[in-house]
Parts: sequence; structure tokens; C-alpha cells
Amino acid sequence: MGESSGYKDYIAGVLAGVATVVVGHPFDTVKVKLQKHNTEASGLKYKNGLHCAARVLKTEGVQGLYRGATSSFLGMAFESSLVFGIYSQTKQFLQGGEQSGKPQPYAIIPSAAFGGAVISFILCPTELVKCRMQVQGTDSLVACPSRYSGPLDCALKTVKAEGLTGIFRGGSATLMRESLGNATFFLVYEHVRHHMHLRLKDASISRTHLTDVGIGILSGGLGGIACWCVVLPLDVAKTIIQTTQDRNSTRNPFQILTSIYRSSGLRGCYAGLGPTVIRAFPANAAAIVSWEFAVKMLGIRRD
Repeated sequence: MGESSGYKDYIAGVLAGVATVVVGHPFDTVKVKLQKHNTEASGLKYKNGLHCAARVLKTEGVQGLYRGATSSFLGMAFESSLVFGIYSQTKQFLQGGEQSGKPQPYAIIPSAAFGGAVISFILCPTELVKCRMQVQGTDSLVACPSRYSGPLDCALKTVKAEGLTGIFRGGSATLMRESLGNATFFLVYEHVRHHMHLRLKDASISRTHLTDVGIGILSGGLGGIACWCVVLPLDVAKTIIQTTQDRNSTRNPFQILTSIYRSSGLRGCYAGLGPTVIRAFPANAAAIVSWEFAVKMLGIRRD
């Protein structure tokens, strides 16, 4: 990263967040449903992500795949703005103005983890609302005592029934997921981007807008896949903690994962892996391409 441009880093992040939701939310809905229902001892079971998506489309149409997207748009725009802005500026500070061009893990990892930790406090309530909206779809065979007419209704009913702390259910799982996940994502993204630019330079291929987009797609997509392969079990635990109807159930993600492992094995801990990995590439590629485009348009210097 070259010179940071203050607020511009945060503006660029907003565009990345919007692109992520547009491309990735339908996959996320399928992932959440698989995590909720395929880890339960009884009730609705989906054969795979395709079966889940087909059932949602049959019972609710395309809008069913975008259920809970309103809170996602708001949450992701704000979250992405913060994570990209904090990452950019913290990384520049830790590097002390050094612009060697080579990725520096000592700056990338803490910068990304710090950004992830900060946004987890915003993500937790918005994802709780999103997940509860997603699992109440008409394809659910599990009785739902509270039907939510919209994100605000869901948030208000949650606070009324569980208190203010209820809206932050799954906070510790979200914090760990975001810190570890963002560190993994940016580390892979920066290294893939750097080495691809070196290959182009060695091959004497001139940089064009098209090659930059291609590098953004590959580096962002691979970063997203690496991130979710590392943190998906924490995400499974978070989904269960946030969507359970039992208010007295544990909020410890490791206890949840231990229970899942005993009943469903490693496969249960990675419930939703298919749609998550399929989503991770295009959603994160779209985020990086949008971010890099905004960075260029806003005149932010990069190495």
C-alpha cells in the first residue's frame, strides 16, 4: 500500500461491501440454512447446497435467496468501509512509510486482525438479524415462535425478548472469526497479487486495466476461499448460537463445535462448505475488484 488518503480508504471500502452482498448473499442464505438445519438431530435436512437452493427457489422464489439482505447491505457497507480503511491505514503505520513492494506479514496480519476485531462488534447484531430472517423461510419445517416482518422487527423482538445482550449473541465467535479470517484473507490476497505482478513483469507483459481486473479476481477469490476454509467451523457455531430458540443454551463456540463433532463429525463442523466456497471466490473477487477500482478512481497511491 502506498500513501493512504484518510477518508478515501473508507469510501473505497463501501463499494467493496456493496459488491460482496450483491454477488454473495444468495450463497450465504444457502450456507446459513445448511448450518442451521443439517446440524440438528432431527427436522429438515438438505442433501446439499443445490438441493437447498432449489427448495428455496421453489417455495419462495429469488427473493427467498435474498432474505435478510437489507441488514446485510447496511452491515457490509459499514463493515467493509471500516475493515478496508483500518487495514490500509494501520498497515501503512506499521510499515513506517516503507514501500518495498513486497508483502510484509508483520504489518499485514495485525492490521487485518485489528480491522476484523473492530468490525465484529458491528457484524454480530447485523448477522444475528440476517441469520434469523434467513432461517425463518417458508421452507423451514421447524416451528418458529416468532415470525419477523423485517429486519427492524426482528431486532426489536430480539431485544424485547432477550434484552440488549440478546442482539449480541455469538459475539465471541464473530470476534474470533473476523480476526482470524481477515488476517488469512489479506495475507493470501497480498501475496497472490504481488507474485502475479512479478510474473507479468518477468514475462514483459504490460499492465492494463484488464490484467489488473484479472489479478484482482484471482487474488481476491483465492483469499476468500482460504479465509473460509480456516474459519468456517467458527461460523457454524456462530449461526447455531444466534438462531437457537433456547435462550439458556451455551454461547461458547468451542462447546458448540464439540457437540457437533460428537454427533456429526468433521462434516458437521464444516456444514455449508459447498456454498461457502462457491460464494467465497466470486464475492471476494467482486469486493477486491470494486475496492481496487475505487482506490484508482480516488487517486490513492499503491505500490
